[in-house]
Amino acid sequence: MQTDTSREAGIERLSSTSISSVTNPYHLVLHFIRHDIAEAATQYASGQLLDVGCGNKPYEDLFKNRVSSYIGCDIVQSSLNVVDNLCPANDLCYGDQAFDTVFSTQVIEHVADHHGMVKESFRVLKPGGHAIFTAPFNWELHEEPYDFFRFSKHGLKFLFEKYGFEVIKIKSNGGKWAAISQLWLNVLLSTRKYRTLRSRIIKLLFLRLKLIVPYNRFFIWLDKRYFDDVFTLNYIIVARKPL
Repeated sequence: MQTDTSREAGIERLSSTSISSVTNPYHLVLHFIRHDIAEAATQYASGQLLDVGCGNKPYEDLFKNRVSSYIGCDIVQSSLNVVDNLCPANDLCYGDQAFDTVFSTQVIEHVADHHGMVKESFRVLKPGGHAIFTAPFNWELHEEPYDFFRFSKHGLKFLFEKYGFEVIKIKSNGGKWAAISQLWLNVLLSTRKYRTLRSRIIKLLFLRLKLIVPYNRFFIWLDKRYFDDVFTLNYIIVARKPL
């Protein structure tokens, strides 16, 4: 099976170490994604799991003691060389009903044929198996030019139900305070590329002096205290293949 040779192999990806650090500039978004994936893994993951678009498998540790095997596929090899099989998300190299759980996080927006991705996930799942996906609703362009879509909770429900899934839940990964503060931090830190005095001061305050730590902790608290998910960065969807 051919892979997409136009995409660069070995690009630096998230790792389990990087996503857990409060000093990570993306800690706000990763905090809520990690929490919600852990919750879904505890409640719905089982048996043989396929991670579609696995990269460096940054969330594999959340599925320990929940699944019997953890297989990852991607379009190119990852920077840690942990991809088990190379194949497109819309043309998986596995037989029908091969897995009990299909997991994919922040990948579906990069798949031009995202309908095909969901259809293939349904095909390789055993009856009664679960799909656990996360998808962005609001985020800046990334991994261009392979950044194709953003998804509302209503769009995700429509997409998964169209291909036969029973949607169990759709949950926002944080609310508007986490979203706004993360995007504002993205804007502040993006000024580093201009190499101005202001950008050096921002780097000194947030990264060298670690102002980013109380910043992240405060807005996580604020988001939970005044939760409102009319505006969010991402959603997690859990869907079941009927028996």
